[in-house]
Amino acid sequence: MRRTAGGIALLVAGAAVFVGARGIDRGTADNAQPATKVAAKKVIKRTGPPVPDEIRGVHVTMALASIPGKLDGYVRTLGLNTVELDVKDENGEVAFYHRAPPMARRVGSAMRYYDPKEVATALHRQGIYVIGRVVCFEDPLLAEKRPDLAIQTAGGGIWQNNAGLGWANPYDKRVWDYNLSIAQAAVKAGFDEIQFDYVRFPSDGPIESAIFPGKRREAMALTIAKWVHYATNRLRAMGARVSVDVFGLSATRNLGIGQSPRRLAKIVDAIYPMVYPSHYGSGEYGLSSPVSVPGRTVGRSLRDFRRQMRGGRADLVPWLEDFSFTGTTTLEHVQEQIRAARRWRSRGFLLWNPSGIYTTGALTTP
Repeated sequence: MRRTAGGIALLVAGAAVFVGARGIDRGTADNAQPATKVAAKKVIKRTGPPVPDEIRGVHVTMALASIPGKLDGYVRTLGLNTVELDVKDENGEVAFYHRAPPMARRVGSAMRYYDPKEVATALHRQGIYVIGRVVCFEDPLLAEKRPDLAIQTAGGGIWQNNAGLGWANPYDKRVWDYNLSIAQAAVKAGFDEIQFDYVRFPSDGPIESAIFPGKRREAMALTIAKWVHYATNRLRAMGARVSVDVFGLSATRNLGIGQSPRRLAKIVDAIYPMVYPSHYGSGEYGLSSPVSVPGRTVGRSLRDFRRQMRGGRADLVPWLEDFSFTGTTTLEHVQEQIRAARRWRSRGFLLWNPSGIYTTGALTTP
């Protein structure tokens, strides 16, 4: 399940905030150029549709994509122009086997949910922009099969979060190259954009006991920015756009997980904040019940992102919720979020529902 609906409780400033269960070539990530001169000469022209003026799309798991006719059904009925599809998910699974990099096959993460080239080609024929989601550092499968690449405990075991899931070590360049190779496989197959998720340090669990082999004396945000810069230069050289998912509060205050919209906006093509109203605790942004005023909640979060991303190159495209913890999602609940995204000059929006069921009419909100 993508960013599980139950969420992970993160205690920030006394309020329970629910967050979903969602080396540099030269210089530093703060002064890095969008691409090196060498990379620019190697750029491969994309063959898919252009980036939509307003991105309107939904998240699709690899399991849903494996169901015959499921993707076509989304395209026919929802009015979308973009599909964001799992390439590598938070379980550590890679959606395809034949085109997967060798290491994915060796550790057993390469699955057979779909053929990425067939999927990308079919969606392109219908004019759909294709984003591939690659989960970076929450990777229980890699941690189990390659404990030398995992965050560890003092006794040499695999560190786990509150859900019992292992994480790959953000300081290890071999982890960087593993995730990059999976992203490159998707781009070679025709995906238009790679969206990195869980591009951060862990937010829950016994973090004080975590051991990071090769840990460097630098801010976590710089470590994450270095990884993103490393991957972005190489994927841009293949003609792909690159983006990142970040928590909805990461532009409001430092969450201690290495996500800095200010740094990342200078590196990637787009930032996708997860501004789900139901995931904010009472009192956040001065709102007694953020989920009861979804438009206002989304707007106040995006206001902070606009401030933090000023001077950067990245588009702002929020993730919005199309589900409810308390009952049936209403069209109005989703529409209020969409209108807030437009008021804050977003480059569109993506919808998330953990079950993959989306509200008819939401994506065509006037």
